[in-house]
Amino acid sequence: MKINTIIIDDESLARDLIKSFLQKHDEITLLGEYSNGFEGLKAINETKPDLVILDVQMPKITGFEMLELLDHHPIIIFSTAYNQFAIKAFELNAVDYLLKPYSAERFGEAISKAVERFKAKEQSEDTINNLIEHVDEQEEQLERVVVKIRSKIHVISVDNLNYLESQDDYVMLYTDDGKYLKQKTMRYFENHLDPKQFVRIHRSYIVKVSEISRLELFEKESYIVILHDGTKLKVSRTGYPKLKKVLDF
Repeated sequence: MKINTIIIDDESLARDLIKSFLQKHDEITLLGEYSNGFEGLKAINETKPDLVILDVQMPKITGFEMLELLDHHPIIIFSTAYNQFAIKAFELNAVDYLLKPYSAERFGEAISKAVERFKAKEQSEDTINNLIEHVDEQEEQLERVVVKIRSKIHVISVDNLNYLESQDDYVMLYTDDGKYLKQKTMRYFENHLDPKQFVRIHRSYIVKVSEISRLELFEKESYIVILHDGTKLKVSRTGYPKLKKVLDF
């Protein structure tokens, strides 16, 4: 039995330490090591490893952001510097983690758990989805959104969002550079975008306040907002008072 494994960590010393620890575990076959989430995500979806040892705090995209983009769901051991929130999220969702700096003994315990899960053929997708949901609930204001279109990853700054539109289980993000589909809910974005900058004007729309050119009466007691680029969006009865408040009129 061999467990195909990859390492994703932006610190070369951390990767070297993991590789040295892995030498004591004959059941592990190392497929590769990657220094950022972009390369790591591509490797996971292409090579479909059984196990990934994943750093949480990385540049470009974090370990959590990377999880949202996975097509293949391996067993994951998270590696992290001290972060009480992250650790609580791991513990609540029965995900194993290594708190940096960690010993060879602690590393061995994590590998043993991964081996047990591999033998039992436990599904990792539900575990990962539950973890993402927990992280989403605790996350504060969004600064960026990560989207994968085919094999390309786009990191969209919240500053570049113009408006958002509900698309069933997805949300379409509209920017000056184009539109991007993200598998999240409107409630998620409503809860995590700055309420001083974004307002939900309709069950289908969240709009950036600075993009609003004007508000017009559409029908009796029915309004639309017109954006600077000419886009027209309906305003619901519940959205109208929110809009009035944020526009201060």
